Amino acid sequence: MSYELNLPSPSEIHPEAILADLATRWAGASRVLQQHGLDFCCRGQQSLLAACAQKGLDPIVVVAELRASTEPVPRDESWETRPTEALVTHVLDRYHAGHRAELPRLLQMARRVEAVHGEKADCPRGLADHLQYVAGELESHMQKEEQVLFPMLLAGASLSVRGPVMVMEAEHLEHGRNLERLRQLAHDFVPGEGACGTWRALYLGLAEFEREVMEHIHLENHVLFPRAASAGSHG
Repeated sequence: MSYELNLPSPSEIHPEAILADLATRWAGASRVLQQHGLDFCCRGQQSLLAACAQKGLDPIVVVAELRASTEPVPRDESWETRPTEALVTHVLDRYHAGHRAELPRLLQMARRVEAVHGEKADCPRGLADHLQYVAGELESHMQKEEQVLFPMLLAGASLSVRGPVMVMEAEHLEHGRNLERLRQLAHDFVPGEGACGTWRALYLGLAEFEREVMEHIHLENHVLFPRAASAGSHG
């Protein structure tokens, strides 16, 4: 099946643009949106204008930053045009493997920071326990995808994937709430004065982990799952 798209132009980056479209079609957009706290995964169907209004941001400023910091994804490299098999493999290799490799390192640093700096007012107390919970929830979610949903998609199932997809979408919302709590506990990933190297490295790693999870959810919610739904409606 072919998924032909026109190459996006800078005029597509405007306040009424949809967050998910920006993240899909513009390389670097997900990083800019995440830095401004704009949720392009679980709330990706919002316009940039509406999302900025909720955050008290000037959409013109964000548009200017997006135009300066992004470039269009070539048509033949867009996940909207590439085969389902390639997309699933990318999710497994980039995100599933990446989360499993990174979470133990982040958890070790979080526990160390709380143990050493627990008396400080800006210590992220409770962060390690929440991160442990996030790791467990994410692992359960990924196993469901690997053992149930992805094999169904690769086998060409159509109508039968609706139930598993709905479950995954509901869990994505929960992951989004978990990320919000993670950011709160880590003080928006801004270390306090005198923070040690481990503390700073932890916050840098958590910010990158947040973006990776958001990109993971975004690709599934706005590319993979709609494709599966479209196949089912024509099956």
